[in-house]
Amino acid sequence: MNKKLSIIVPVYNTEKYLKRCLDSLVSQTYSPLEIITVNDGSTDNSLNILNEYVQKDERIMVIDRDNGGLSAARNTGILKATGDYLGFVDSDDWVDTDMYASLIKELEDNSADL
Repeated sequence: MNKKLSIIVPVYNTEKYLKRCLDSLVSQTYSPLEIITVNDGSTDNSLNILNEYVQKDERIMVIDRDNGGLSAARNTGILKATGDYLGFVDSDDWVDTDMYASLIKELEDNSADL
């Protein structure tokens, strides 16, 4: 399991949930990992929270753009991704700490065509 994982997180006005989301991502047991956050024109404190996390964890990248919608934000993240695998997490959700390690292990153990 040495392939890089890029997790893309589109963000729009989710300051109430964003820290829980980011905490769940920086706690992942899978490595190597990059977390690409795309601030899609948030008008709340979301961008400040993202910038705070960038200072704490070098695996996090923040892309700040004008609002273009969820699909446009995801596509922006895809263009910046350098991983062998892509994952998406909405900024008002969170994941278990071993979710990606488990998924990638199953994928590789079973030679999934994915």
